[in-house]
Amino acid sequence: MEINIPEVVAEVTVAFERYEKALVSNDVAVLDELFWNSPHTLRYGVTENLYGYEAIANFRKNRSPANLERSLMNTVITTYGRKFATANIEFQRQSSNRTGRQSQTWMRTEEGWRIVSAHVSLLATPD
Repeated sequence: MEINIPEVVAEVTVAFERYEKALVSNDVAVLDELFWNSPHTLRYGVTENLYGYEAIANFRKNRSPANLERSLMNTVITTYGRKFATANIEFQRQSSNRTGRQSQTWMRTEEGWRIVSAHVSLLATPD
């Protein structure tokens, strides 16, 4: 298996950047499009565990659009062959000094690259 084939990394990077732009602008249609429409898709958030595409879509539809701007740090995209990839980042919201982490697993489908698993968490604040 080839790791980080340049053109595959480029494809996933475009998909990831599209996701990030949709996230901070609350473009729910694009966010929904970029998650794999399957009951096998999951997203663990800071305050929620979502199992299946429908649960993720409902969360997005009902989420507040306030304070979504963030700065990305340490973005690492790794591809495994031509059909599988991970994207991992650290981020900081404009309204907070806490560091967050986001992991996404991407899979190439007939419709394009889709997120099949995601995890978002915040680091504990120092005492």
